[in-house]
Amino acid sequence: MLTETSPVLYRAAHVIAQTSGPDPEAFAVEGGRIRATGDVASLRARFPGAREVDFGTSTVIPGLHDAHIHLANAADALLHLDLSAAAVRDVDALLARVGEAAVEPGSWVRGGRYDDVKTGPLTRWDLDRVAPDNPVIVLQVAGHWGVANSSALRELGVSESSEPPPGGDYGRSADGSLDGRLIERALMNVVYAATARGASPLPVSSPEDRLRGLTRAQEMWHAAGLTSICDALIDPSDVALLGRARSAGLLTMRVGMLLSIDHYPKARALGVGSGFGDDLLRFVGVKAFVDGAIGGRTCLLSEPYADVGGHGLQTTPTSELFDAVRTVHRDGNRIGVHANGDAAIRLVLDAFESAHRELPRPVRHRIEHCSVIDDDILKRMRALNAIAVPFAGYVAYHGGALNRWYGPERTSRMFAHRSFLDAGVTVAGSSDYPCGPYEPLLGIQSMVTREGVDDGEQVGPSQRVTAEEALRVFTLGSAEAEGAETTRGRLAPGYLADFVVLADDPLTVDPHGLSSIQIQSTYVGGERVCGMTC
Repeated sequence: MLTETSPVLYRAAHVIAQTSGPDPEAFAVEGGRIRATGDVASLRARFPGAREVDFGTSTVIPGLHDAHIHLANAADALLHLDLSAAAVRDVDALLARVGEAAVEPGSWVRGGRYDDVKTGPLTRWDLDRVAPDNPVIVLQVAGHWGVANSSALRELGVSESSEPPPGGDYGRSADGSLDGRLIERALMNVVYAATARGASPLPVSSPEDRLRGLTRAQEMWHAAGLTSICDALIDPSDVALLGRARSAGLLTMRVGMLLSIDHYPKARALGVGSGFGDDLLRFVGVKAFVDGAIGGRTCLLSEPYADVGGHGLQTTPTSELFDAVRTVHRDGNRIGVHANGDAAIRLVLDAFESAHRELPRPVRHRIEHCSVIDDDILKRMRALNAIAVPFAGYVAYHGGALNRWYGPERTSRMFAHRSFLDAGVTVAGSSDYPCGPYEPLLGIQSMVTREGVDDGEQVGPSQRVTAEEALRVFTLGSAEAEGAETTRGRLAPGYLADFVVLADDPLTVDPHGLSSIQIQSTYVGGERVCGMTC
């Protein structure tokens, strides 16, 4: 039984508490929560004999919280080939890795995080050359299209005469033949949705393998300073995975869940809604889609793309979107709608406004990514008290390519953290991993500098925020996006004892060095889950 003298006292050269008063010298942790904060002498007097942990010259910050990331997806992705730009230098290296994996004829070869801009173009015929006897599918880094070889297309029932599904497309070469690209719903229907239903020829990973992948993902993310996340697209099998990890004592990260709208009827039947669960595993709301991806260049825009023209894709019919929002809103639950382009965001706001007119209630809905905005969008979001969950690290990752795809005027309105903050719109920190880099300190650097890491090019510099603001986005903003703002994001009495120990102070270091700050330790509920040092 814990007593008045049982807390552990933690101190450091700098404790960033994110409270209204001066930062404390130390804080006391008991039962997984912050018991008290203050100067060291006062805490020693209050808790005589309490064990002390001194982090010396380090800086302690509240635990970092990614409001839109994909844990269950990562658990699978980490079991397949890593074809990211960091892992393969060019298409030849990518193909060599695929060829090495094609050892058993007829078995599927799967890879992800392929970047067509940094690595180079890829076609079905390239994959045929290195794996003629295996079905192969390679997902592009944005996750909204992929490339399948000829064997995979046959397995998936896609032929030259196949009509693409609504909200999707099949890529074709100059002569009109399939080039292997499965775009938006053409990919979702055969990979994501079909796999979840068990109706896809793609093999499903075993529960044991998925648990191994989940454990690995948590280790990676703790080492980057993450203490909590919102898994932004789950299905019943993912809930089972997370529940199994929890029962086995392997769930070390606080997880919020956005359930795919396709499975919402099951949640309704069980009476499961926003806030169901506890501080470790909880139901945040429902996830729906409207358009495509920024990195995949398929989002729905009011003006054409700067380089190739076209306006992108609407992946969900407007009437279906309105029905989904209306149903979830009437139930008193939160919905997060994936909308990147400004045309898509306006459709979402139309649906939100319609639902609120029909039944006014204090439910705060989310716009996932909310990438391209303007003043009218900001005004409407503020009136609805809607929450923006934009990419934090995309400028750092994509750099000048964003200016080429969207044009400098439009990139000045993309990932608009400055505009959201100035307009009083709640904004959360998000990586969307595996679609973007998961390291929150890189996301913070990207928000502060608005420069590409590889090319140094500025992308919408008018949207820069301060390091202090960026840190609050990845802590308090993300907590608010999940409805957990009274328990996370601060080092204050009553808050969860989730914190990160850094080698340098993120508020004073050169902004270009933010991503290089060493994570020394990560704590969840007062328990060290990574360190020393990570």
